[in-house]
Amino acid sequence: MRSRTSPPRIRPLPEGPLLVEGPAEIVMPDGSVILCERPVMALCTCRRTLRAPFCDTSHRRRLRGGDKQAKTASRGASRVPRGPAEEAETS
Repeated sequence: MRSRTSPPRIRPLPEGPLLVEGPAEIVMPDGSVILCERPVMALCTCRRTLRAPFCDTSHRRRLRGGDKQAKTASRGASRVPRGPAEEAETS
């Protein structure tokens, strides 16, 4: 556990929340302040959580719109033609 005097450590997880290690103050858009004393907290980045600003794992249920398109595009780009007819189509 991090000490109260050291700054919180923040780690973004791929396609997931921000993990904040150590006590931290969270200032909400309305100006209210949430003081979190937990050793580790997960802050939502997908905006699907019902417990804002904390992650409730809603990101696991559905990909973000842009992420889905990016994954589809990258799959197509790495596809290797299988025969002469497909090679002619891709050239």
